[in-house]
Amino acid sequence: MDDCPRHHEAREGDEVAQPAERVDPREGLLDAAERLLVEVGYAGISARRLAREAGVNLGLVHYHFGSMENVFLEALERFTGRLVERHRALYASDLPFIEKWRTAMAYLLGADLSSGYEKVWLELQAMAWNKPDLKKRLARVSAQWRAVLTKAFGEAMQEYGLDPDLFPVDAVVSLVMTFNLGVMLERHTGVLAGHRELLGWIDRWLEGLEQGKRGKRR
Repeated sequence: MDDCPRHHEAREGDEVAQPAERVDPREGLLDAAERLLVEVGYAGISARRLAREAGVNLGLVHYHFGSMENVFLEALERFTGRLVERHRALYASDLPFIEKWRTAMAYLLGADLSSGYEKVWLELQAMAWNKPDLKKRLARVSAQWRAVLTKAFGEAMQEYGLDPDLFPVDAVVSLVMTFNLGVMLERHTGVLAGHRELLGWIDRWLEGLEQGKRGKRR
């Protein structure tokens, strides 16, 4: 087996929302916020620019959201909801865990990067550093991801027969979420060194666990 995991092709349909005719003004503003967060970042988005991008009256920004921060956060929450449901469906499938993992990592290195979700997430984390109320809402977004992974990893660890004292599921989930965030951040600053090697190492470890599981069934 080579050093790189055999990532599956990521499915389409998770891209940043594109303009559509006759869209509800509120949804249109969220669509526009997603696009602009990816293109120029939160610091480059004014209410006027957002309204122009959405093709709506400026007053509708305040009417529907009250502030630009609420626009950005609701855009992230909506975007996250789409991807969380995708991952729930993936981990609920009948595929072996290693294939689910490979697909999830293909999203990390491919579809989620090209969709702009990672940039939106990082942009709003930076925006929230000095704003406690925003931190709380971002923590709730993070908790959605943690819940999906905790369930999926807990079930997989039972299947593999891993000792929960040696591999506490909360610790494993934190490790994965932390290295995912590191990969996202480095890729957006042009640093690619070691990412595929890390995933290849994890893939080989999972292959060993899969072989052990198959051996127990014989």
